[in-house]
Amino acid sequence: MISRLRLQPADVGMGMTSQRVRDRLIERLRGNGIVDERVLNAIRTVPRHQFVDEALATRAYEDTALPIGHGQTISQPWVVAKMTEALLESAPKKVLEIGTGSGYQGAVLAALGLEVFTVERIGELLRIARKRFRALGLHVRSKHDDGRIGWPEEGPFDGIIVTAAAPALVEALSAQLAPGGTLVAPVGGASGQNLLRLRKDAEGNIEQADLGPVVFVPLLSGMTDR
Repeated sequence: MISRLRLQPADVGMGMTSQRVRDRLIERLRGNGIVDERVLNAIRTVPRHQFVDEALATRAYEDTALPIGHGQTISQPWVVAKMTEALLESAPKKVLEIGTGSGYQGAVLAALGLEVFTVERIGELLRIARKRFRALGLHVRSKHDDGRIGWPEEGPFDGIIVTAAAPALVEALSAQLAPGGTLVAPVGGASGQNLLRLRKDAEGNIEQADLGPVVFVPLLSGMTDR
């Protein structure tokens, strides 16, 4: 069930942002192993072209990462789908996202009806993302802070998704995962990164699975307004 978005004519798109082009992306994602129809419908519905610079809008439905400024990127749709699919396996309701970026991943989660909390260290990116959430009528709680700290006062969370890579799993984040919850994060450095899925059982034990190689920007500490 996809939450009803407040779509404007520009969100519907035309030409290289039209529904036909979006549907071709969905078929590519299916062909590359994404099977959860809820995830596919969310990606079909959320207007990715509104989360990139206007000059890049015609490339929004290519299955590729795109720059959003400040040395950051909007993730490849397949990666967004893969991470979201892995997160949904434990049926979360309350989710923490580390690295708001353009706001696209958070919008996909919110469109799925999840209660989304998102943290971004770059103030300018967060301000733009908040405008996008409001324009689409999505209720996403956001904070300008160091993502490595998480959002402990709002935890624990049923799901945590990290959209930047650290050399190792950040203990402060896994500590905010509720029993029965799932954390999905890229881990690694310049020599290579892998997408990991962690599940915490009722006793607090962690089961880890490697979902394959990925490429993300690094997870940095601290904050900046620009």
